[in-house]
Amino acid sequence: MDEATIKVGPDLVNFGARSLVTCQRAGVEYSSVKLAAPRAVGDLLPSAVPELRDRLREERIRQAWRAVVGADGVRRTWPARLADGCLTVNVDNSPWLSELTLRGTELVARLRERFGDVHSVRFVLGPLGEGNRSLQSRESRPVRALSGDDVQKIEQAVAPITDADIRAAARRLLTTAWKSPSR
Repeated sequence: MDEATIKVGPDLVNFGARSLVTCQRAGVEYSSVKLAAPRAVGDLLPSAVPELRDRLREERIRQAWRAVVGADGVRRTWPARLADGCLTVNVDNSPWLSELTLRGTELVARLRERFGDVHSVRFVLGPLGEGNRSLQSRESRPVRALSGDDVQKIEQAVAPITDADIRAAARRLLTTAWKSPSR
């Protein structure tokens, strides 16, 4: 089957025989080649729309972020943006900001190993991204089931509280704490 290759940005895209005829009619320059291996659309998009390149890299970094900073760090941080090889990471509190700043060299090495074009990391106090909640999903945090005895103890603990709203809040707080695997 005849194939046609058309230059789209810096890349060449292969089309089938029907497209070849269409190109001939439209006067578009092409050359005949043998069937090339298929390429993922994600590989072609950055060539066609260069602004996507950094955004796609940012998303790949977010997907691998747990492996880079660990389970504790992923709950406190969010890779916000990548610009000119510098990854800006939002951190939700000062102690973690200090901790990560001290570990900066190690984290840059891990990032460079996975994503060769990350040369530095800048940690800033800031809000965690919406996707951070999915990184902390229930699957990643084991939850212990409460026994009937546990529920009874919680009820005994909140019974002296006279305000119904405060009693309900205390019950929720104790239930969450008792379900924690570290208890």
